[in-house]
Amino acid sequence: MISAIAWDQYKKFISTPLQIDELSYVYTVASGSNLQQISRDLVDAKLSLLPAEYLRIYGRLTDKARLIKAGEYRIEANTTLPQLLDLLIAGQVIQYSFTIVEGMTAQQLITMIVEDERFSKTLINTSLAAVMQALKLPLNDGEGEFSPETYYFISGTTEVQILRRAHRLMTTNLAEAWKNKAENLPYKTPYEALIMASIIEKETGIAEERPQIAGVFVRRLEKGMRLQTDPTVIYGLGTQFDGNLRRKDLRADTPYNTYTRHGLPPTPIALPSKESIEAALHPQSGKSLYFVATGKDGRHVFSANLADHNKAVRQYQLKK
Repeated sequence: MISAIAWDQYKKFISTPLQIDELSYVYTVASGSNLQQISRDLVDAKLSLLPAEYLRIYGRLTDKARLIKAGEYRIEANTTLPQLLDLLIAGQVIQYSFTIVEGMTAQQLITMIVEDERFSKTLINTSLAAVMQALKLPLNDGEGEFSPETYYFISGTTEVQILRRAHRLMTTNLAEAWKNKAENLPYKTPYEALIMASIIEKETGIAEERPQIAGVFVRRLEKGMRLQTDPTVIYGLGTQFDGNLRRKDLRADTPYNTYTRHGLPPTPIALPSKESIEAALHPQSGKSLYFVATGKDGRHVFSANLADHNKAVRQYQLKK
């Protein structure tokens, strides 16, 4: 009689689904938690109609109780208690995604990640310099040094951890690209290539134009011409830029004003994509030294001499 009752209860245990009304239920197994606490949580939340002891006993009899892993789990509808235990043992925790968009600045990235409530907060000072200190990279400027990509993370991940991953990926990608660079480029270091890549990133979102624009800038550097690129000026203006770039801004000398200074600016001006890094290290050959936006689909027209460039400016910018 007792065996029949036990068998009946066992069948209920292995076949009775949890009472999940929605498509799924998010449950967090705290670090150091055990099956007894988990069972009690499920009963208290009215997710399980079976006695709390059943899951604990089952876990001990199958020698699975000690194998559960902490984390945040999504329990699907119709999940039984044995299936839940298998889920907790497999450690199939919820993964979230966070995308770093190419072209944003490092400070914009930090602001975005600090405001994301899914990350555990550890940063007190969120200036770029302070963040680089927190990453144990106090000698690095930080701009341009985080790789645009979609990163997956679990509950409890800190902002510093995700930033460290993004920095490590950029370092790896840049080193790999540098090993396979074209010959006779006007860069002394991978960092200079990163600076160029950031400028290319801000100049165009058209994939096939990136090597063309890289070619223009490389030829300008080789000829001793100024780069004369608006995005560097805008970066140098910082919070003073109000969305309208004026002639006086182009004349105002800053370390980032490539209209007043020769060579590359001192640091990157944005987070460049892998494609922009590749373009910087594999510029398209040719004779063009100028380009101007056409105002159509973000594209540009390229010119080999100033006369043709001025003509293009009149056509596309001045509408004359």
